[in-house]
Amino acid sequence: MGIKNFMGKRAEPEKPKEEPISVKDYMTENLVTFRENENIMDVMEKLIKHGISGGCVVNENMELLGMISEGDCMKQISDSRYYNMPMSDLTVEKRMIKKVETIDGNMNVLEAARKFTELKFRRFPILQDGRLIGQISQRDVLRAALKLKAHTWNY
Repeated sequence: MGIKNFMGKRAEPEKPKEEPISVKDYMTENLVTFRENENIMDVMEKLIKHGISGGCVVNENMELLGMISEGDCMKQISDSRYYNMPMSDLTVEKRMIKKVETIDGNMNVLEAARKFTELKFRRFPILQDGRLIGQISQRDVLRAALKLKAHTWNY
């Protein structure tokens, strides 16, 4: 006669809930965007109104054409004053950055943090099928790091 075990079957240990960790989980999707023919003065008003430091320049199909920032506007203010030129006829197209670095929405958000520190950018657009679908900022990465609470930082 064998020994009977009255403990019953042990339950499988519960796996910790996996936190979302990709850029698309933390990106901003409701973006303030700009158009090439938009006046720099209007850009400055939008930046202030929405409390942002810059944004993507897109066409009617949401294809990324460039980026415009507070710094680009500041440069224009300085140049206009120095050369005594009116700002009323200056468009985004003349001041925007046309060579834009983007990030894949599937990239690990902590890997994105490394890209921010290496390239010294404040924001990266995220494209899907050639169209702008979102943007991730340094603040979004900080928010992700706080939510992840360091327990999933090994990737």
